[in-house]
Amino acid sequence: MILITEFMDMAAVRSLMAERPTVYAPDLADRQGEIPSRLKGVHALVVRNRTQVTPALLAAGKDIRVIGRLGVGLDNIDVEACRARNVEVVTAAGANARSVAEYVVASVLVLLRSAFHASDSVRDGQWPRSQCFGRETAGRRLGLVGIGQTARETARLARGLGMEISAFDPFVPAEDAIWNGIRRVSLDALLETVDALSLHVPLTPKTRHLINADRLARMRPGSVLINAARGGIVDEPALATALRSGHIAGAALDVFDTEPLTAEVAGIFQGIPNLVLTPHIAGVTSDSNERVSALIASKVLERV
Repeated sequence: MILITEFMDMAAVRSLMAERPTVYAPDLADRQGEIPSRLKGVHALVVRNRTQVTPALLAAGKDIRVIGRLGVGLDNIDVEACRARNVEVVTAAGANARSVAEYVVASVLVLLRSAFHASDSVRDGQWPRSQCFGRETAGRRLGLVGIGQTARETARLARGLGMEISAFDPFVPAEDAIWNGIRRVSLDALLETVDALSLHVPLTPKTRHLINADRLARMRPGSVLINAARGGIVDEPALATALRSGHIAGAALDVFDTEPLTAEVAGIFQGIPNLVLTPHIAGVTSDSNERVSALIASKVLERV
């Protein structure tokens, strides 16, 4: 049996149902406590980012052979616990790279231009032209923290806007062809020289609050920040402070330490201009959902 606990493209769901007994319960992630009781006889569990695959959940799902992750991040899956139980974890690596890259580039355009937050003022009869001049992307430098597939697609799109690309990734050797057309720099040099910084790393103990108050202070005055990677990489209160001070000119956040936002976290961002907050949707378009879902369905059926 296959259990799906979060939303999945219906064509892929039907393909699973045609091959194996399948339960599609896309709201089950909202009731995490119910999941263990639903795992008897389940051989494959399909999740996104909200279902927490813990040792306790795996202990309840003794028949699970494979976890299908509708996406790429694994911070909600205890990979070591899966390995200990010989449970394979499969992801949809690359299937949503274009969607995330487009989100990042769109955010760069919105944040640098500084004109798209004036709707309420214009609607109220104001005419704040001098506050909306903004900047062009051409000749500006985009900085990438991490240079995986999504970051490379982001770089490709940004070049089309005339941007120069710099990146930091200590795990990719200098001689790797990935660096063709991308300037390889240290993290400090990246922070100090780019006009827009985009994060493309997983959440690990080493990357938690990678962008903290000290590193925000090192960023070039007037630069903008985009995080469509993982919540927790950015110290949210420190970012709010940097935005309010004007040192950071704008930010787009698609991911957060706690999702949905708590009232406390939502409060620290209240009233900050040039700030885009979205509900962990950068990698989810109708197009990418079809690709991600089809890929995971195929991988799961190969293993059950």
